[in-house]
Amino acid sequence: MWRTLVSWGWCPILITALAVVGYFYEWPIEVLTPALVIILVIGLVVGASGTKERQLEHLWLRLKELAAHFGRRFMGDSSLSIFVIIRNLLTMEDARVWAWARECEVAQRIFNTWSSSFVTRLESDIRTRRFSVYLRTYLNELWSINSHYYEFVEQFCEVAEKVELPRETIDLYNQFAMEYNAFVQDFRDNIAELRRVARTEIEPPSVKFAKESSRMKSLPTTQKEEEKPSQPTQHKGYIL
Repeated sequence: MWRTLVSWGWCPILITALAVVGYFYEWPIEVLTPALVIILVIGLVVGASGTKERQLEHLWLRLKELAAHFGRRFMGDSSLSIFVIIRNLLTMEDARVWAWARECEVAQRIFNTWSSSFVTRLESDIRTRRFSVYLRTYLNELWSINSHYYEFVEQFCEVAEKVELPRETIDLYNQFAMEYNAFVQDFRDNIAELRRVARTEIEPPSVKFAKESSRMKSLPTTQKEEEKPSQPTQHKGYIL
């Protein structure tokens, strides 16, 4: 409580105390007024700086939450990772698709390490409280991670438009796209809010939404129906 009182109320308290002392000691108004104005200006500057620092801290925490959510839902062995969805294509007989899916497994290990390291560094540097120094750097890095990740989303969509995929794989991608697009919207909002208090070259639309699956081809679902034996002709007791 005392910390909040000192940080927010020191300026009016000092101005009031100085005015009271000047009144009792009958200081000249020409001397007292400039001193009070200077203290007021300093208080306003310090207050504005503190407000900006609190805004940066809020945006830092939101960025940390976004990074943790991205790593938890779309990386690792999560069923909503685009790499796990691509791994399902290893069962296909198309040699080119199989080779591409195998190459994506190497990229998955790199992304998992990168994402895990990013979250660890982000949580560590928050203790320094140097938000204005690190926030822009970490925003750029999360944007870079997501941009490279989105390239694999695009590649999967290109494959799905040319090759017939199992219905289960497309349904899993639909679930991924729904949650991923919610993350993208949150990320865009965070960037837009940050641009109002700090300088950054990243534009919100540069974080792209995942494409819909309307143009994807799915394998036809085959259902084996047992042939029913033909019913014998029922005679009604007379001969035609």
